[in-house]
Amino acid sequence: MTVFQSTINIPSSIDKVFQFLADLNHHQQLMPENIYNWSSTADEARFTIQNMAKLTLKVSERIENKEIHIVPAEEAPFAIDMKWTLESLGSETSATLTVSADLNMMMKMLASGPLQKLVDHQTTALLKALA
Repeated sequence: MTVFQSTINIPSSIDKVFQFLADLNHHQQLMPENIYNWSSTADEARFTIQNMAKLTLKVSERIENKEIHIVPAEEAPFAIDMKWTLESLGSETSATLTVSADLNMMMKMLASGPLQKLVDHQTTALLKALA
C-alpha cells in the first residue's frame, strides 16, 4: 500500500470538526475543481475525478471525536482507504487525512502526485471551511 498523508491544525473544537467530517455531504467543500457529478448522503458520496475514474465512497466507521473511516462502496479502479484522525489540542483540533492506495508500479507513477495533492487540498479546504 502506498500512503499519502496530510495534517493540519484547525482553530475549532474537536466536536465541530468531527460533526463536519462525519457527514459526507460536507466533503464536497473539500474537493478540488477536477471533481464533478457529485452526489451524496451523510454516509455515501459519488463523484467523478476528471480524466481518471468514478468513485463511490462510504463511511465504514465513525468513532466519536476520534476517527472517520471511508472506503469504496463499489468496485474502485484500485483498492483505496481513507481515514480522518482527530486529536484535541485544547482550543484547536489536529486533523490528519491518511489515504492508503494499492497501486501497481505504473499506477504509482501516474497517481502518486495527484493523490498527494488531493490529500493536501482536502486538509487545507477543511481549515478554510471551519476557520
